[in-house]
Amino acid sequence: MTKNTLIITTYRRPDALRLVFNSILRQSLLPDEIIVADDGSGTKTAELIKEYQSKFTIPVKHIWQEDKGFRVASIRNKAIKAAQFQYIIAIDGDIVLHEKFIESHINFKRKGLFLQGHRALINSALTKKAIKNNILDFSFFSLNIKNRKNTIHNLFLANIFSRISTNHKGMKACVISFWKEDALAVNGFDEDFIGWGKEDTEFAIRLLNLNIKRRDLRFCAVGYHLDHGKNNKNLQSNNYKRNVSRLNKTIKNKLIRCKNGIEKD
Repeated sequence: MTKNTLIITTYRRPDALRLVFNSILRQSLLPDEIIVADDGSGTKTAELIKEYQSKFTIPVKHIWQEDKGFRVASIRNKAIKAAQFQYIIAIDGDIVLHEKFIESHINFKRKGLFLQGHRALINSALTKKAIKNNILDFSFFSLNIKNRKNTIHNLFLANIFSRISTNHKGMKACVISFWKEDALAVNGFDEDFIGWGKEDTEFAIRLLNLNIKRRDLRFCAVGYHLDHGKNNKNLQSNNYKRNVSRLNKTIKNKLIRCKNGIEKD
């Protein structure tokens, strides 16, 4: 079986990260290593990771960079470069995993594809309750959930509706998986993307330009997205506008490789 690395991107959410770790511990198929890609968290996150390093039977690595604002492309690249194994599953540190999340990604992986998962959105009230009481199980009938169809795990439906496409719309790097060699071929995420927005879409477009197709995982690889309070989206910020401009340049020029990525071209 192909060995895999699970990358968890986090920033100052040790309460959410604890719940994510607990959901990984009960996976039907554990990853072969975990890398926590930390975009500048403090000592509480470091202490939590150290605590869970002794609870897992697999390596749990902590890769940290100084907090200089939202630089998720940079920390993801550091984690991809450090990954020991050929298949990479990437989530954000506020995605609680269904017990068959890792197994689903491994079962659907194929050469020439990257996989895009989908999330059920947990509201603020249920997030607080889940964190306080270590709630890991949610269902279609749970209250305070949006996109509840994304709570359904059913392999029969998954095989029917998990379709292959070349569409980049709806791309979310908080629940994806890909081959490390493909990420290296496009030079990872473009670190010129600073602040929230579009770095994940642009990464996907370069994979598509490399002829790596997208498969949407439906009714499997279920992830529950914890509420993170104040939203970091700012569609009017200069950073966001620059990111949109960079995205459009990639689309227009059909770029495959970025210059400021894992390697600095």
